[in-house]
Order: sequence, then structure tokens, then C-alpha cells
Amino acid sequence: QLEVEVIDTSGKTIDGPVRLDISVIDQNDNRPMFKEGPYIGHVMEGSPTGTTVMRMTAFDADDASTDNALLRYNILKQTPTKPSPNMFYIDPEKGDIVTVVSPVLLDRETMETPKYELVIEAKDMGGLDVGLTGTATATILIDDKNDHPPEFTKKEFQATVKEGVTGVIVNLTVGDRDDPATGAWRAVYTIINGNPGQSFEIHTNPQTNEGMLSVVKPLDYEISAFHTLLIKVENEDPLIPDIAYGPSSTATVQITVEDVNEGPVFHPNPMTVTKPENIPIGSVVLTVNATDPDTLQHQTIRYSVYKDPANWLEINPTNGTISTTAILDRESPYVQNNIYTALFLAIDSGNPPATGTGTLHITLEDVNDNVPSLYPTLAKVCDDAKDLRVVVLGASDKDLHPNTDPFKFELSKQSGPEKLWRITKLNNTHAQVILLQNLKKANYNIPISVTDSGKPPLTNNTELKLQVCSCKKSKMDCSATDALHISMTLVLLSLFSLFCKSFP
Repeated sequence: QLEVEVIDTSGKTIDGPVRLDISVIDQNDNRPMFKEGPYIGHVMEGSPTGTTVMRMTAFDADDASTDNALLRYNILKQTPTKPSPNMFYIDPEKGDIVTVVSPVLLDRETMETPKYELVIEAKDMGGLDVGLTGTATATILIDDKNDHPPEFTKKEFQATVKEGVTGVIVNLTVGDRDDPATGAWRAVYTIINGNPGQSFEIHTNPQTNEGMLSVVKPLDYEISAFHTLLIKVENEDPLIPDIAYGPSSTATVQITVEDVNEGPVFHPNPMTVTKPENIPIGSVVLTVNATDPDTLQHQTIRYSVYKDPANWLEINPTNGTISTTAILDRESPYVQNNIYTALFLAIDSGNPPATGTGTLHITLEDVNDNVPSLYPTLAKVCDDAKDLRVVVLGASDKDLHPNTDPFKFELSKQSGPEKLWRITKLNNTHAQVILLQNLKKANYNIPISVTDSGKPPLTNNTELKLQVCSCKKSKMDCSATDALHISMTLVLLSLFSLFCKSFP
């Protein structure tokens, strides 16, 4: 749009201004262009004739109201050309690509390749020879549907496995003509007969599609030397309605179990028994029982000690009788929570021999065989102390109740005209020693006896060493300057005790 006016040489407007419209007439100078590629379409195999696959649309920059942008579509080339050179047709006006062959020819499994490439031409001027053209490639993929069931490569498979062993024993091979990248090809295996004890499992190898048959519960040759499994194979995806699984989708697996020399088995295991500690050496603890699972081989069994931490036991190699070779001690560090544990072996006469291990738990009942001990055994006191309660004594016993506390604390009779100390019971396990007067600086031995509550009771005669020290300015000097004061009563009691033991 222009505005035009006429002026004279002096610049005076003579006429105008008036509007001048200039119309630019389109010329066909732009080719059609496919801008939305890549163009990839999919069609299911066996689709009916006339099934739409995809739409191809080109763009022309010329005037859309003229034939300069009036496009027509055409297929220039199809690759490959089998099974028909004209597998597809394109609507010249809309650009829709449809199938033109029968569903029988659109069979993915019989095609040279499931991928077709079409060179599509778009021509303006309504497709006239003078029109300009543009091309693009359309890729059409023939999608698989599950129209072929999996089939075993043979009707019967053989496998051999040793008893007692687990793991994969055979790979079952199948063929399937469907696309390996789809659920129409991937196989699912099922054991439909011959596995009542659930000893076998089968899984699919994702790379090969084979069925991996495994033993998951060890087999026993003595129970059954042969197993026959019936296995079926199906696809992950369902078959199309007019296709069914046939006889080739089932197979038989014959499994032979090989005999292996198995170790003897103890009954029960672990074995438990309860015995008092300190039973005489040579006492019978238990007679073990081990049997050989190889019932068809008629083997003999010999026994031996495997682990006996304290060396307390022996076993008869032929009849399995366990007896003691030493005194059983509940307080031993080898006894945990009153239980002593030993291991024994049963060895059969096979070639090579097989071994079974049995565990024996001996619960030891407590016997009053430990005298109580006294603590502490040393006490210190100042010679001018006002508090004459010297020390609190405690007693302990390795035995169990009722062979421990309450303990009885006693002082031996004190020599001399006057008594120097006494002992007072505080509770079942403690007593207090009290001086009856201040003593001179010296070391004293106080004879004390402590007796447990066992039947019969055990007594421990011991001495409490008492140091009487001089204390000045909060410093305690316990160097013994005076003679050692020893209670003669303790000596007399010891001699008397020995005399009584010699003459019961």
C-alpha cells in the first residue's frame, strides 16, 4: 500500500495524496517439504486390507489458495519388494498410508524383514508434471502378535543328578517363531506332574528362553532312584484366539538319581543328658545312636571323639558308649551355663568313608565341692582409732544354691586373759570384724572360719591380716616395729583338725 501525490517545482501539492494498492501475485517457487520426520509407523501382522498405518503431511510455502500449494502424494519406491512390490498405498490427497495386501501376506514370520521403507513424494500444482516435488522416507514396522506357540525341540529330555545335590540339572530348549523382543516369544515353564514333594523348580533363562530345571530339595537315592516330570511351556502373552498350544508344548524329563555315600546321622542331634558333677571316673554318660542313610550298602559304623575341650570323655568305637575319663567339674571354664558341650564322629565303612557329626550337651548338676572364700584378707586400723569397726568381710562360693549362702562366720578362740576382737554377721554373705580395744602398733593374724550351707557343709579356715598403724597428721605408718602377734588358737585348731582327720 502506497500513498501518491503530485507537486510542482515549488513543492505545492497539485493532486493527491491517493492510495495505490500493489498486489504481489504468487509464483510457484517453493518445493513441498516434510518437516515432521522421522516418519515411523507400525502395523500388526495379519491386519485386514485397508488398515491405516500412518499419515504423511508435507508443507508448501506458496499461496495455499492456489495450485502452487495444492499437494498430491505418491509412493516412489518400496524396500524390500517382497512378498509384494505393492504392500502399501498412500491416499494422494490426505497422505494416509494403508495396507493393500491380504492378511495372509502380512505375516511377519514369512517376511524377509519386518521393516519396510517407502520413499514418499509430495508434488504441488495438484500433482501435474510442472509441479515441484519433495520426498521423505517412511519406515513401517510389522509388529508381532502371538500366532505361534512355543514348541519343545524334543519330546523327552534326560538328566542325571547325585543325591544330596541342588542346582540346575538340565536346560530344556524350545523354538518360537515370534519376535524375541516380545512376550509372544518369552517362555513360561510349569511342572504339571511328577513333583509332589516340590523338589524341583523350573525358571526361564531370559537370554536363551530355555527352561532351567533345578533341584531345590536334595534327592534321596534310597527313597527313589528315578523321577519323571511332565513340563509344559507357554508364552507370557496369550495366543491369538484361533491358535492353541499343541502336543509339542509339553515334554517329559527323565531324571536318574546317582547313589552317593552319605555320612551317618545321629539320633537325636543334639543329644542331651543331665549328670551330677564329680561322678566317678569311668561312669557311663550316654550311648549314642547313629544310623547310615545308605541302607542298600550295609555298612558298619565306628565312633570317635571329635571335640572334647576338657578331655573328660571317651567313646567306645563300636557300640557308641560314652564314659568319663576325668572328674566332671561344673565350675570349669569349659562349662557354659552349666552345660558342657562335646562333639563326636560316626564314620561309615564306605569307599571313601563318610562322616557324620553329633553334638552332646551334658547339663551338670551342682555338688558342694567348693569351700567359700573370704575377702578381703588384709585390713588396716590406727592404734588410737575411735571407730573400732575394722573391716566388713564378704564370702563367695563357686557352687550354686543351696550350696552357697547363707554363710556362717566364726572366730577361733583367742588366747590370753582377754579377748581382742569379735565378728558380727551382717547378712547372709557379709560379716564385720570389730576390735574390743585399741591395740599396739603391730601385725596381727585373726583366724576366721567361714562355712557354706551345703549338705554336708564345707568350711574354709583362713586368716585376716590386721595391721595396727600409728597415725599422725593424717599419715598412716604401718611399719611393723613390734613383734608379730599370732593367735595360738589358730595353730591349736589346725593341729586338732589334722588329728581328727587321722583318727575318724
